[in-house]
Amino acid sequence: MPEYYSSIGEAVGAAMQHNIRLAHRSAAPGSDKPLQVRHLPSASADPYSVRGMISRLHEDASPDEVAGIIEEVNGALVGALPELTELVASAADWTRARLDFDDPHHHPTFETWTRLAAAYGMLQDVREQLEVAEDGLAACPAERTDPRHHQMVNVLRSRELLDDVLGAEAAPVPFAARNVDSDRQRAARASSPRAGTSPSTGGPPATAAPPPAPRSAGRPR
Repeated sequence: MPEYYSSIGEAVGAAMQHNIRLAHRSAAPGSDKPLQVRHLPSASADPYSVRGMISRLHEDASPDEVAGIIEEVNGALVGALPELTELVASAADWTRARLDFDDPHHHPTFETWTRLAAAYGMLQDVREQLEVAEDGLAACPAERTDPRHHQMVNVLRSRELLDDVLGAEAAPVPFAARNVDSDRQRAARASSPRAGTSPSTGGPPATAAPPPAPRSAGRPR
């Protein structure tokens, strides 16, 4: 299910339809089993999930933090990218066990295996590129440069997390990196009856990115 939508209503509707499809897919035809809703924890609930790491990788993160996130996602033992690589390899091996070359002119299963094998090779290349990029990230300057330099290359991220669309809070940062005053102000806003309806205009900026404000339909990206 895509994680970017043009409006909150579209995002909620798509999430409900996705959950219903998942429930129907796992239930036998004619079953009276009630629909089971799939719960996706917010990025802040699991900062080491891929969604949580994306939330932590904001523009004010330090070079070491960004390098650490890439190292986590590319780690050989529990990294998300190696696990995805093995998942694609498993799908290719599953397809391999169903190859049939008796018909010399029709090999749809082999074509599927070829695509999966190509994806597996590309994922291995991605892992190698990220291993090299880790050192470069750690060596990057900590402060942002003049915006005129940024115009030389395009922005690559094209989707927003569903948490961002619905206005959920960003993933927590380590205590040592927090701004205590800003944390206290956020806690006060969270306990206020009007919390989440209007952004705060006071207080110094926190070290970590503040929680994104709810996005309205039609807002330009």
